[in-house]
Amino acid sequence: MTLRFTNSLGGDKAPFVARDPERVTLYVCGPTVYDYAHLGNARPAVVFDVLARLLRTQFHRVVYARNITDIDDKINAAAARQGVPIEAITNRFTDAYREDMASIGCLPPDLEPRVTTHVPAILDLVERLIARGHAYAADGHVLFHVPSFPAYGRLSGRSLEDMIAGARVEVAPFKKHPADFVLWKPSTDDQPGWDSPWGRGRPGWHIECSAMIECQMGAGIDIHGGGADLIFPHHENEIAQGTAARDDPAPYAGLWLHNGMVTVEGAKMAKSAGNMITVRSALERWPGEALRLVLLSAQYRQPVDWSEAAAARAVRTLERLYAALALAGPADPAAPLDPEALASVEAALQDDLAFPRALAAMAALAKRIRAANPGPERQRLGAALRAAGKLVGLLEQPDRWQADTQGDGGDMASDAEVAALIDERASARAAGHWDQADRIRDRLAALDIRLIDDGGTTRWVRKLETLA
Repeated sequence: MTLRFTNSLGGDKAPFVARDPERVTLYVCGPTVYDYAHLGNARPAVVFDVLARLLRTQFHRVVYARNITDIDDKINAAAARQGVPIEAITNRFTDAYREDMASIGCLPPDLEPRVTTHVPAILDLVERLIARGHAYAADGHVLFHVPSFPAYGRLSGRSLEDMIAGARVEVAPFKKHPADFVLWKPSTDDQPGWDSPWGRGRPGWHIECSAMIECQMGAGIDIHGGGADLIFPHHENEIAQGTAARDDPAPYAGLWLHNGMVTVEGAKMAKSAGNMITVRSALERWPGEALRLVLLSAQYRQPVDWSEAAAARAVRTLERLYAALALAGPADPAAPLDPEALASVEAALQDDLAFPRALAAMAALAKRIRAANPGPERQRLGAALRAAGKLVGLLEQPDRWQADTQGDGGDMASDAEVAALIDERASARAAGHWDQADRIRDRLAALDIRLIDDGGTTRWVRKLETLA
């Protein structure tokens, strides 16, 4: 089956066509390392880890890069508060990020560029933009002149007037246009800085990724990913500067993919709300695979809600999947698998990373294992379930799990609660509020409820029941 993805640039779902099938390139914006990673940082790591795994089943070579931003005003502030060099902050939290992502099943990327090791490439890119008339120096700064790039706003769907009216741009007296953004800025004596033609300074945030992509992966990549919060201004600015600096007619990135945000108990996660949950703190209460399963429980472009109940349901689901594997017998690399059984999981992932469908297919596969007779059939189905788990980064820690073959599902949403949510979704659909209806559907999916829309009615079934 052909890989199909929804491109954030334009919103169309279309077959994926690699520029060079012998070398597929994927770049994802990684963390700014001034603190421990929170669940919002973990979701893109998980989503694009699955994408990298999927791409590697289709292409000979996949180059997956996830950067580390190790120069930033938040890093500077943290170092100043603690009276240490910025490296003491960035090294500590880079190591912590790697450990935490490994704990939730993310494989290391092929490339992990750091901003501080790419300053010469950043300076070169800035100088080229000035020479081509897309940037200018002013008051110790270098700024990209947004009106010089007519396609600006295509990714986010914003006009310049909307950007200015929405106060999403910083207005400064040295700007030629209010939307112009900083490529290079001056550093004070107590701030990290590098010598440049415009004085001692440091790079702006947006120029960093463009320079690292060009330096590490070449001009133009296949897929650029990140959280939906990066669409504007970060990725919009990346497109502008990365395109304006070269003559290559190929797009800066052929495909843009953005994951939805993580909420906590239905509320936006924010320090001000006191509900910022780090991966490290969540791992003190829940297994890493349970965290990963929660983050995979909704369609990747939609928000996913973290809750204690969702984590508990993930644990029960994993226990039952592991129980099915226990029935199938120990893993045997030489054992044949049932390709038809694996096909439904693969097809779901190949269709715009449809995680809920893939997980439902794994549940159905586990049910088939339970119904099969002991022996070769169970072994083939077990091999297929293990292969499916490898695709999504689950079922890879059998020694850490107790297989629960008799559990009754515990605290699930009541029938009345499910019915109320389905009625709310029906009202939203009738009013044409499709985003709200999709959020309710994903909330039900997180509760392990599968909806079946049939004509004018909606039926439902508990996904956990398919494992019984």
